Amino acid sequence: MPDLSHQYGADLTLAAGGDAAMADGTLLGQQRVLRRLLTNPGDYLWNPAYGAGLGQFVGQPVRPARIRSVIRSQIFQEQSVARTPEPVIDVASGTDGSVDVSIRYADAATGATQALTFSVGAV
Repeated sequence: MPDLSHQYGADLTLAAGGDAAMADGTLLGQQRVLRRLLTNPGDYLWNPAYGAGLGQFVGQPVRPARIRSVIRSQIFQEQSVARTPEPVIDVASGTDGSVDVSIRYADAATGATQALTFSVGAV
């Protein structure tokens, strides 16, 4: 079922006809994974346990194993992420204290490989 298309940290976008843009399928799955990873636990009023809070790692010494563990535990809570094959999660520190993340996972519905790459920037 389609939902509003919303890239985390950005405004809602408009479709060609002027209505709010919608997302479904793999795009919706990617948006939900990203939203879960970047939302701080306690920030979502209706589910205080929702979110990985990756922002907490910004400016800290990068501990890739810890960050990968947090990401892995959270993305498996999204229906769009297949359990097999295992997701590949790469974590690196940026020169400005940011945390750079690259995730490759299989879409549960199609089996197609999905790739998410993002930085959680230093403030």
